[in-house]
Amino acid sequence: MKQILLPILIIFLLVHCSPKEKALTFSDEIENIFSKEFNAEEPGACVLILKGDSTLFLKSYGLADLVTKEPISPKTLFNLGSISKPFVAYGILMLRNEGKLSLDDPISKYFLGFKNKSIAESVTIRHLLTHTSGLPDIRKTREDSVFYLTAKDAENWAPIMLADSLVFNPGEQYEYSNPAFNALALIIEQVSETKWQKFIEERIFMPAGMVKSTITDGPHPETGVSHGYVKVSDQWHEKDFGEEPTFAAAGNGGVWSSVDELILYERTMRHAVFTSHETIAESHQVVKPKNWKADYEPFIGLSWFIEATKAGDKIVAHTGTQGGFYCHYVSVPAKGILYVVLANRYYERESRYEQVFTALEKHGFLN
Repeated sequence: MKQILLPILIIFLLVHCSPKEKALTFSDEIENIFSKEFNAEEPGACVLILKGDSTLFLKSYGLADLVTKEPISPKTLFNLGSISKPFVAYGILMLRNEGKLSLDDPISKYFLGFKNKSIAESVTIRHLLTHTSGLPDIRKTREDSVFYLTAKDAENWAPIMLADSLVFNPGEQYEYSNPAFNALALIIEQVSETKWQKFIEERIFMPAGMVKSTITDGPHPETGVSHGYVKVSDQWHEKDFGEEPTFAAAGNGGVWSSVDELILYERTMRHAVFTSHETIAESHQVVKPKNWKADYEPFIGLSWFIEATKAGDKIVAHTGTQGGFYCHYVSVPAKGILYVVLANRYYERESRYEQVFTALEKHGFLN
């Protein structure tokens, strides 16, 4: 009997007394999430997670350009897509702070060519900023794709002024609108009497030290940036300026920046460098129009999407999708968290975001 029990005892001791597997660090967990997503010889991404001024994770994957084989780095410029919209919103807010416009101005004050003038009289700048205008997007981008390959802000906004009616009364509900931000960019130009791209560069980029960031103005920039790609039948095809209709429209998605320079952007917001703390806080506050009728609560600030962590801290975020570019910008101001992914190809953006925030919570960074 002793001869039988002895081997069993030895096995028991070996199993239960062996060293425990080393727990994964936060960085290990994030690496496991993204290393499965991107291939070194394909388009990829740069991933950043900050806590205050400390870098929790920073790594680049894949290629910025499949022709030159240039690798992605934290300095690589990506088209931000709709993450451009808050830049435009801050331009409007700065002009408001200077008394040069009001968020309650009807857009009839800035655009005289509306077919149905009552539409222009009922829609305000605030409605444009919060995607609650009810303006229909009646651009014929598919039927006239060649025109829209080079159409800038004014050409993308012009068809909207021909609308006969609204989708809903302004303020009653939410419907995402790219042309609304083409209009806002044009309003910045009218009020500031300068190109809106130059206005943002001088009033936001320069104070932040974003010396390499730039904004589309026609085919610009043609060089020095990553290219966006889509995969068709296992082949990567470039899809950005010249391939993607409406890519030249800049107010809704024309900013190009890098992970390195978006860190500077976040810091200037935290420290109120280009505008006041009050204005930054206002942009992060959900706007609920008095005539709101949707069966869900609003979730949009002045261009930012607003959520909350499990602990109740405010999440301020925006995604960007344009051509082959897929980007994500997420901030938890109260905890000093910044999560950025700039990618020049499709990736599982929402699921990766959820995994990252689960890891942040697990490791105590959201406490």
